[in-house]
Amino acid sequence: MKFDICIVGLGYVGLTLATAFANKGMKVLGVEKRSDVVEKTNRGVPHFQEDGLAEVMSHRVARGDLVAKTAIDADDEIDGIFIITVGTPLNGKGDINLDFIRSATCDVLDHLTDGSLVVLRSTVQAGTCRNIVFPLLQTTGKDFHLAMCPERTLEGRAMEELGRLPQVIGAESAGAHEKAEALFSKLTNAIVRLSSWEAAEILKLVDNTYRDVQFAFANEVARLCEAYSVNAMEVINGGKLGYERTNVALPGLVGGPCLEKDPHILAASAFEKGLTLEITSASRLVNERQPDETVDFIHAEANRRGVEETGIIAVMGIAFKGVPETDDLRGAMSVRVIESLRRKFPKATIRLFDPVIEPAKLEAGFKDCSASGSIREVIAGADIAVITNNHPRFKTWAPNQMVEEMTGDGFIYDYWNHFSTNNLSNGGRLYYAVGNT
Repeated sequence: MKFDICIVGLGYVGLTLATAFANKGMKVLGVEKRSDVVEKTNRGVPHFQEDGLAEVMSHRVARGDLVAKTAIDADDEIDGIFIITVGTPLNGKGDINLDFIRSATCDVLDHLTDGSLVVLRSTVQAGTCRNIVFPLLQTTGKDFHLAMCPERTLEGRAMEELGRLPQVIGAESAGAHEKAEALFSKLTNAIVRLSSWEAAEILKLVDNTYRDVQFAFANEVARLCEAYSVNAMEVINGGKLGYERTNVALPGLVGGPCLEKDPHILAASAFEKGLTLEITSASRLVNERQPDETVDFIHAEANRRGVEETGIIAVMGIAFKGVPETDDLRGAMSVRVIESLRRKFPKATIRLFDPVIEPAKLEAGFKDCSASGSIREVIAGADIAVITNNHPRFKTWAPNQMVEEMTGDGFIYDYWNHFSTNNLSNGGRLYYAVGNT
């Protein structure tokens, strides 16, 4: 078969990008090792929740513009464009695993022709293009072009942002810049040229680490306010009114596939040059220890109220975020909250609910928990309700409505301050939030 472009890796980044290029009339080959993902893709069905993706994808697959395979066939003809979008997970020590990058690069070697463009779009440690991808491509003896073009879309808005956000192109030759710009100009007119692969690699890491640092400061503010029995939302929102020099973020759980990973990769990139990034490391520490710190409060409050050790805990909002909504559990801090709750309440029953994720999928992922299909069902008879993401559906239930479905001593802990401006009482406080305990 003949294809204009080959995209290696059909995860969140690769599948949305492949669909976007197919929607511009390109013939796209998507290569993915997971056979179940290949099967679903060839039926025009995304394997994750993403607004607007299913409609475009099903249309383009039906037209033959997007085809998925587990490997590039010997008789596949690709018109000189390869994009690597495979995952770069962290290992148990917080170090990046680049094995998928090496494997994906090797997958394209036999199909490279003179003048081919290879684009690395995965999030990687600085120096990956120079030290891993480029040397492997050189073994072909072909005259190729290499560019680093990091993905920066927001889950839930990828299809819209691929046509709007500036596309970053890091390359070290005029030919690579021109070819990469011609490719991504099919999606957007906004192109940012950078003079090296490392500049583009670092840019992506800096973008996400900056957000992590902002959120960590907000969580520090929340800790301070709690110590003084002050409402952090009152402090943060009050400081913004008519004072443009202050724009503190709101506190809450900080995770997801980018923010829980990219600061570690940035710190590792610095370590390679003998540098320690103190602010980056401290911010990640603040955000990573929040689940245990907050569950300590939940446990102490449960003891104060006399909640039975065999009680029921309802955890709502399991995906890493609720706005834009997603079913993605990668890097979800709710997972750490659940793990901490299990350690503190080993005899309790933990129920789960997510507005997007099916109960069967939740029960498959959390073997020692049950899952419910609605807010009413998950909180019925619960002693503790914990809200762990910001899906707007949680605002449709006022806290006093929730506790009416719970036990007499039931209370709510909200990581996203959905109701922090309410003054709620019913024989004692019913509602607590990060920065408002």
